[in-house]
Amino acid sequence: MTDIEAIANRTGAGIALAYRSGETTPMELVDCLLARIEAAKADNVFITVTASRARAEAKASAERYRAGRPLSALDGVPIAWKDLIDIAGAPTTAGSKFFGSGPVKTADVACAANAAAAGMVTMGKLNMTEMAYSGLGLNPHYGTPLNPNDRKTPRSPGGSSSGSGAAVAAKLVPCAIGTDTGGSVRIPSAFNGVVGYKSSCGRIDATGLFPLARTYDTIGPLARSVEDCILLDRVLRGAITAEALRGDLREISLLVPTNVVMNEAQPAVTANFERSLEALAKAGVAVRRERVDVLDDIIAMNARHGTLTAAEAYCEYHELVDSENVSQIDRRVVKRIMDGKRMTAFDLLSIQRGRQRMIPQLVRQLRGALLVMPTSPITAPEVAPLEQSDEVFHKVNLLALRNTMLGNILDLCAVAMPNGTDAAGMPTSILFSAPHGEDEKLLAAAMSIEPVVAAGKGERKT
Repeated sequence: MTDIEAIANRTGAGIALAYRSGETTPMELVDCLLARIEAAKADNVFITVTASRARAEAKASAERYRAGRPLSALDGVPIAWKDLIDIAGAPTTAGSKFFGSGPVKTADVACAANAAAAGMVTMGKLNMTEMAYSGLGLNPHYGTPLNPNDRKTPRSPGGSSSGSGAAVAAKLVPCAIGTDTGGSVRIPSAFNGVVGYKSSCGRIDATGLFPLARTYDTIGPLARSVEDCILLDRVLRGAITAEALRGDLREISLLVPTNVVMNEAQPAVTANFERSLEALAKAGVAVRRERVDVLDDIIAMNARHGTLTAAEAYCEYHELVDSENVSQIDRRVVKRIMDGKRMTAFDLLSIQRGRQRMIPQLVRQLRGALLVMPTSPITAPEVAPLEQSDEVFHKVNLLALRNTMLGNILDLCAVAMPNGTDAAGMPTSILFSAPHGEDEKLLAAAMSIEPVVAAGKGERKT
């Protein structure tokens, strides 16, 4: 008898293998996941469930498998989308009641159309931080998605792709698509204990994406393995072949900053990070530790001038936040957007010129190495204190995002992967980053690094 529940817990690649072997069918798998999604309705993970579309796409996929003609390595594999990506037949809410009142979309945006062309099955649209502007994932309109790693005490699911991280971790879908402007793929991956890939800017077509800061906005997958992220990258780009090959551990080198990235890190984050580095070094990876001056430069630049994200967000949504409709938007999101209103032309140019100087400076220091750090210095915090105090919310939000936002400013691509848990069972995560355009090198290295990190994972009682 087929154990459909066990099959549904596999990676996307593993599910596709079950189809090819005849172990199950896309229709059976999709029905299983739709039942899970319905049972988890109170967890606030999905905003829209596209059951009719999912069943139709699963049926078409099953017919292709019977004919021996699957469209891709992920044909028939379920996928769900952060609700700022247009999907035909559903509105795009961007996590907002204000935007959610807009019309039902009539077409998929490019990346979603590419996934459909590869035979993937769209399950629906996922909850998120309103307008994608927070790393903690709280949403006052659709409810905050439950972090499935703690069902007794509500904890942050990470943001802004909160539903994407929670959906994969809760095994509602094997893979989900998010966006990343300051850490919004990597933080939900870290807090939920899944793999997340932040692509280089422009690698995956973001045309038609609900924007936050167009300079930084990227699309990326959250999944159960690096392999799935590689396959999803290929699908989202509409690529015919996957370029990434497994890297040789003896040819991989890592640069560990000795400044900024470990500041205020929780003990379990530090312990699991050091354990991962030790395991990688024993496996033949070269690890060097150096001060990386550009990281301090970024912190100083942000403190003096503000952020490019805030400036671009205000430019994008000034008519909304300067109108009476602003009362319909999460006050915490409004505050961050209004920070951009106070910035000057001097601030904006200083940031742009600072980036132009710092990006090549980092590349020179890397000398072909990957930059490595904890994805976040903290594990998923409890929701209650964040809801009770805006001051606490903003302080924790900035700390959660501190390491990831460095990568957006420095124009890096990155892979976050789980590397252990803390005493409460909450995941920790390690982040590997490479210069813009070196996605193939990064993904190849991550394929080899992943099993070493996984073998060294463990719960820390500190």
